[in-house]
Amino acid sequence: MKGGVQIAVTTVSRRPIVIMVAILMGTTAAPVSAAESFEAAIASGKAGIDLRYRYEMVDQAGVAEKAKASTLRTRLNYQTESYMDTSVFVEFDDVMALGDVKYNDATGLPSAKTGYPVVADPAGTEVNQVYLSYKGFTDTTFKLGRQRIILDNSRFVGNVGWRQNEQTYDGFTVVNSSLKDTAVTYAYLTNINTIFGEESGKGNVDTRSHLINVAYGGLAAGKISAYGYFLDLMNAPAASNSTLGIRFSGGTKMNGDVKALYTAEYAKQGDYKEGASTIDADYKLIELGAEYSGITALLGYEVLGADSSAFTTQLATLHAFNGWADKFLATPANGLVDTYLSIQGKVAGIKLQAVYHDFSSDIGNDQYGSEIDLLAAKKLGKNYTLSAKYASYSADTLSTDTDKFWLMGQAQF
Repeated sequence: MKGGVQIAVTTVSRRPIVIMVAILMGTTAAPVSAAESFEAAIASGKAGIDLRYRYEMVDQAGVAEKAKASTLRTRLNYQTESYMDTSVFVEFDDVMALGDVKYNDATGLPSAKTGYPVVADPAGTEVNQVYLSYKGFTDTTFKLGRQRIILDNSRFVGNVGWRQNEQTYDGFTVVNSSLKDTAVTYAYLTNINTIFGEESGKGNVDTRSHLINVAYGGLAAGKISAYGYFLDLMNAPAASNSTLGIRFSGGTKMNGDVKALYTAEYAKQGDYKEGASTIDADYKLIELGAEYSGITALLGYEVLGADSSAFTTQLATLHAFNGWADKFLATPANGLVDTYLSIQGKVAGIKLQAVYHDFSSDIGNDQYGSEIDLLAAKKLGKNYTLSAKYASYSADTLSTDTDKFWLMGQAQF
């Protein structure tokens, strides 16, 4: 990379290497509080393995074939013990397509099955994270390298954790909690490693971006955070933008066992560096709800405005917002208004959730469509999770009718 923080991460292209790493990690000793030497820090580290299998089916109007993706993600990581307040973390991800590939992985590579609907889980093996962590200053953590970054609810900066190959960032971060109930986060990014993998032309986004987030949790009524995200996108300079915002979220006990829930957020987006002068849009969120006897109901109203341009969230965990059918990964030119109702609770230890979305435009009177999302998830002990999800998008003026279904099993050690 030219300029900025210099970080070199080599893609691992052969699965036997990953298997060998797993064998080596299995021979390490249990972690101790602190190492007395660099060699002891390595030998006393902690290994982890995460296996996640998922079956995804997509039935999309206008596409003759149904997508049927059967994928397995194997994640191996290793955290050294601290030596002189410094530790190293490394993590490899391998995504394997099982059986016949009957889905479009959206990489744009010749191997992509474009006759099928998109399931953005391309096969491949790469370094997911590798960073140096330093905690030599009181209440402060420094990280240098490739790392996961999630700020607030991941609406503006997240890791896209739903996809098999998550989004990580190359750069430098510092988190300070010296002030009571306050966390100050600063990040300088030199590269965005997207979910499409390093082999695709969309896998790496060259950037010189600054992220600032200040969160205060000392209020009885909730948590407030203020942020400024300044994205300088070298691959698409005209899309470079700044986002300044404030978010408040919390809950208050009412009479009896009822807890009132509320969230309010506002952000303003404009051009930054070589960004187009037309970038100018607002973001608004109001969410009200209640929790009673383990059941939570939320009514939300989210607006991605369209003034001179449509509000964008390039670094967000997009799957978590505006419907699981992923019809709004890019904000429409006339903006997006998402009015939604969510109800969730537990029955016999199974988490159940139902969400209804009504989508319309910010400018004009376009009714884009509506969506129903359903989830059932069960945790088995501390290591295993089973889940099933369903999304059904009904189109009016935007996109096409789409049904998606997922079955997933995960084991973490």
